[in-house]
Amino acid sequence: MSKFYITTSIAYANAKPHVGHALEAVQADALARFHRMEGESVYFLTGTDEHGDKLQKAATDQGLEPRQLVDKVSAQFQQLYSDLGISFDRFIRTTDPDHKKASQKLWEACQKDIYKGSYTGLYCVGEEAFITEKDLVDGKCPHHGTVPEKLSIDSYFFRLSSYQAQLEELIATDQLRVYPQSRKNEILQFIRGGLEDISISRPKERLKWGIDVPGDNTHVMYVWFDALTNYITGAGYATDTKAFESWWPADLQCIGKDILRFHAVLWPAMLLSAGLPTPKAINVHGFITSEGKKMSKTLGNVVDPADMIERFGAEALRYYLLREIPSGADGDFSQARFEVLYSSELANDLGNLIQRTLVMVTKYREGKLVDIPATMHDAGAYRAAFTDLRFDTALAEVWALVRGVNQFIDTEKPWVLATTDPKQLDWVLGQIVADLRQVAALIEPFLPATSLKIKQAFAGPQVDMSAGILFPRLEATPEAEPKSR
Repeated sequence: MSKFYITTSIAYANAKPHVGHALEAVQADALARFHRMEGESVYFLTGTDEHGDKLQKAATDQGLEPRQLVDKVSAQFQQLYSDLGISFDRFIRTTDPDHKKASQKLWEACQKDIYKGSYTGLYCVGEEAFITEKDLVDGKCPHHGTVPEKLSIDSYFFRLSSYQAQLEELIATDQLRVYPQSRKNEILQFIRGGLEDISISRPKERLKWGIDVPGDNTHVMYVWFDALTNYITGAGYATDTKAFESWWPADLQCIGKDILRFHAVLWPAMLLSAGLPTPKAINVHGFITSEGKKMSKTLGNVVDPADMIERFGAEALRYYLLREIPSGADGDFSQARFEVLYSSELANDLGNLIQRTLVMVTKYREGKLVDIPATMHDAGAYRAAFTDLRFDTALAEVWALVRGVNQFIDTEKPWVLATTDPKQLDWVLGQIVADLRQVAALIEPFLPATSLKIKQAFAGPQVDMSAGILFPRLEATPEAEPKSR
């Protein structure tokens, strides 16, 4: 059995989850579920990043100790992922004991490329990194919109500059594949512009909340050296050699575009320094705007995934994010568009199809299912879409089948056949059910709870009506959906 090790980035535990976290989680979950369907042994890692300047400041601002804040926020992420049916195998926290052990072990493995020095530069707390003048936009960090502070600190440094040629070759030759192509081009341009050594620690007089540097308890690890290590912690780097050799390297790491440099430059360089294999691929998603504008508390357009789940159900949110947000690009969250997709594609195309089929089998065959050899629809384009990490394309393939079944019903008119040709009616109903079983299998990576309901409804020998209406009309209150792994 082949293996597939997939990770998300770990969410920074200084504030509650937003819809961007939900996007990354459901993309990774769809891939994990697809690879399980393909018969592969899958390990899926997600979690929270719980150290650093920004977190320490957030805790102070809220009158909390850092540990109190991370416990609260990490629980919020775990609740969201549970509600969304994210089928992770481990939710890692960088405050976990085995992660401290792994981080210190990796530091020691990179020792030949670590040296102590001092640095003066522009530091962005939001970025948790020094940034250069050329990166600024109107004097501000391009990702956080804040003016960086000029900072001079003693620090341990990592010789990132030593790995420029190796990193360029890895990415240019797709030994470390970066999706989409535009992000590959972007990171190659960055690398070719020249790499500088990077600060990887903070003195405790500035930052107390972190993992101690091995052999120097006056410094803690800079958050990125600590945070990136989680991917090998989860694979057993410091605790289970057999598991680590089995799972590492990661087959795919899912991240947002704002942290591409850390994952495609610093992280593989650290691994090269330690003599460890680099990941095979990185999938980079874009940002989500709201009603065409950047999300902002001031504008009041922040999309809370928990609110959307409460109003429409987790499956509807999963569908919108995977169907409407372009893979590898920025996308927009529109309430009006969400409601259109919910009503037309979920409630009508799929939900009504299931309901009318259950009613016809009950009415015309007393609920008894006819098993006929299924006409299996070619899933080649569907599989190719997953290979290319095109979730919207894979869903389009499924919905072509859904609409095809609806058209088949309208063409064959089972309600007429019930009085004119009972034998043909049996064949038509049997074909519809066979198609719906295939629909249930194909939507499993995207809508796992809905897939399970459809499978149960047509498992036989009698139809099971207990699933009820899959996607109630919007004027109705959707029932809570079962959590599914």
